[in-house]
Amino acid sequence: MQHTLLTLVLWIGGIVIVQGQQIEIQFPIQIVEQKIDGRVMLLIGTDSEQEPRFQLTDGAKTCQAYGMDVEDWKRGESLQFDIESFGYPLRSLAKLPDGQYKVQVLFHRYETFERGDGHKVKMPMDRGEGQQWNRAPGNTFSKVLNLSWSQSAYWNISMTEIIPEIAPAEDSKYVKHIKIKSKLLSEFWGRDMFLGAHVLLPEGWDEHKDVRYPLAIFHGHFPSDFGGWRTTPPDPDMKPVYSDRFGVDGYNITVQQEAYDFYKLWTGPDFPRVIAVEIQHANPFYDDSYAVNSENLGPYG
Repeated sequence: MQHTLLTLVLWIGGIVIVQGQQIEIQFPIQIVEQKIDGRVMLLIGTDSEQEPRFQLTDGAKTCQAYGMDVEDWKRGESLQFDIESFGYPLRSLAKLPDGQYKVQVLFHRYETFERGDGHKVKMPMDRGEGQQWNRAPGNTFSKVLNLSWSQSAYWNISMTEIIPEIAPAEDSKYVKHIKIKSKLLSEFWGRDMFLGAHVLLPEGWDEHKDVRYPLAIFHGHFPSDFGGWRTTPPDPDMKPVYSDRFGVDGYNITVQQEAYDFYKLWTGPDFPRVIAVEIQHANPFYDDSYAVNSENLGPYG
């Protein structure tokens, strides 16, 4: 929505004149709580191939972003960004060139932890996505809007979408999934905390159930499933994608081929029979380095 240079807003006790270059963010309509904590992300880009929430990177192709921490945001209240709001890579909205942009707003929800050490902290909990704010289930966001920015721009943006829950990974012949409540972590964080693991079983395990195998443990941070494992050849209909990170064309196909080659090697006659375990860490402090990288190997890091 774009208004003229001066926009009149009725207010008890008089009339407030809101000048141009104002951005107003509405409380997410899907949230039932009366007040919430978190961080609002305003994302402004020009790439029409993907949503702005997937364009924020530490590279030259990043979109523009502005963030605002909010505490006790109450239903019915709105938040405002103005030309002095701090951003990246341009420091403020005042430096944003006039023009047409793809605009999106996302709200990253925080929880309150009353920890066992006496500290009370507010931060985002991983919800199975790998600490990726742009994919975290329960986060709300707006549809992508085509908006014009100029000296007279006034944007009013509502968040109407919500990121759905992630379906648990399914067990297969070789890969099993474990989730265990941790007593120590639960006591420390003041809420139920779980450790997860993806277990890769050796060839022949189901025929030799009394055999004891060596154990290899990997710390996978927040893997959604056992990484680098694929029991079928690469998708023949997959279009090759160029990787800026590695300078390789068709990197997505290479990833699938390597995962399939590993499956053939693992189940082959000469590969050592071991059990491989990839651990999921339940820790809201940890931030996945792939959180804003559109080239990560899977949708959840």
